[in-house]
Amino acid sequence: MTAEADRSGGCQCGAVRYRAKGELGYPHLCHCRMCQKAAGNYFMPLAGVMRSDFTFTRGAPKWFQSSDLVRRGFCGDCGTPLFYDIPEADFINITLGSLDNPDAVKPVMQSNTGRKMSWFHALDGLPLEPQPETPERENTIAASNHQHPDHDTQHWPLGETS
Repeated sequence: MTAEADRSGGCQCGAVRYRAKGELGYPHLCHCRMCQKAAGNYFMPLAGVMRSDFTFTRGAPKWFQSSDLVRRGFCGDCGTPLFYDIPEADFINITLGSLDNPDAVKPVMQSNTGRKMSWFHALDGLPLEPQPETPERENTIAASNHQHPDHDTQHWPLGETS
């Protein structure tokens, strides 16, 4: 379990925001094919929070029933995967990448490794891009960034008052 008093998170566009209090249980990387497809990635990092410690602070997700047992919550506006939910359980799993501070939660386990990419062990040996972003490009991206910041905002997008 990973303890922190209060964590916030949400989607890329800011339409769906949430707060998770207390401990995050079983932070792990799931390599199953269903999580790969839901994330559009090679794995999905997840951790559980008790429903009694979880609230939406803005908007609500759309849901996809990915199996008879599980539904997955995502932002209906930008598509960010946010939740892995077993409706009758007393907890909900959040995607760790949707946290405002994902670096604060270190996975403690991997699951469904039968679908783990066979070449993951070689990632640290890949060459790094030789040139970092130029300051001009970084400034252009920053000036036109429509992504919600990694903290709660009273209004979003900025400038809106409702």
